[in-house]
Amino acid sequence: MIDSFANGESPKALGFVMPPEWSAQEAVFLSWPSNPETWPGVFRRAEEAYATFASAISQYERVRILCAASEFDRVNDALADADAHFGRIELLDIPTNDAWCRDHGPVFVKNPQTGERAVLDFTYNAWGGKFPPWDRDDAVPAQVAEQLGFRRFRIPFVCEGGALEVNGAGDLLTTRSVILNPNRNPEITEPEAERILRESLGVEQVLWLDRGLAGDDTDGHIDTLARFVSEDVVLAPSAPAWNPNHDVLRDNIRALRRMRTADSGSLLEVIPLNSPRPIRPEGWREEILPATYANFLLINQAVLVPTYRQYFADSEALAVIAQAYPGRTVIPIDCSDIILEGGALHCLSQQQPR
Repeated sequence: MIDSFANGESPKALGFVMPPEWSAQEAVFLSWPSNPETWPGVFRRAEEAYATFASAISQYERVRILCAASEFDRVNDALADADAHFGRIELLDIPTNDAWCRDHGPVFVKNPQTGERAVLDFTYNAWGGKFPPWDRDDAVPAQVAEQLGFRRFRIPFVCEGGALEVNGAGDLLTTRSVILNPNRNPEITEPEAERILRESLGVEQVLWLDRGLAGDDTDGHIDTLARFVSEDVVLAPSAPAWNPNHDVLRDNIRALRRMRTADSGSLLEVIPLNSPRPIRPEGWREEILPATYANFLLINQAVLVPTYRQYFADSEALAVIAQAYPGRTVIPIDCSDIILEGGALHCLSQQQPR
């Protein structure tokens, strides 16, 4: 079932909103790694870490994994080795080009009055055409909507899920370096982008940061920079003066502290989150990797946090996140191999609201 702005009513006009990540979830979607050219030289280790991640989610809620049917046996073997809860594992025959489900997967919205859930199907072009091919990835939301029997809103606007952070009270955080980038939406104006985002996600205002981390293939996804803890509280990474990301993270925190929420008009409270030491892999395609503890994933009763084999930095981040989300089990997941391809846990996943 397809609705489009061109046919009249937007998701917002029909009562749909994007729920915040702390809302109750039915499942988490993942796209299983299938391309050996991703994580060259460390693919098997990265896949093992990925299976550990999937297994951790399965202890709390359903995991819907996208992959070609020909891969099912291999995926099940990897999940068995990671002690996954198979009663909560579901494999869907939907092949992908890459593993970054946050960006090519469905963005879910929900009508709070009726309970209906729907899929937003933004255009996907692999972060501005950087990593062809992306035809299978761009087709994922339509296939998920069909298999789940959900209404689908086709939105001819290039946008990735990692660029969207909502608080469930009318506010969207995003970055100009992504949404307004000519490699996504050439010549679009900021007011026009805001209109599309408001009508798609059911929000009242768009809160902008300017840019993101060094070495970030996404051009600065918000899920590496700022995460809502509640309607008016944000976790935001900071870094010492010697860190190459110091200036941008300092500027982001200053900007966040000047922002007011749409609902209450209150200033945002910003909780600084430490950063890992810069990771500079020798001989890799990027001089520095966009490692951040902000790329955590909230699931039912737990929060999964990327770690980077940096004991003191990892421990500090885990403590800050645990304090921000009391009552949730904090689960560290080693992302030292996964980060080599530029992302971590949030980038790999997409939650489906209950």
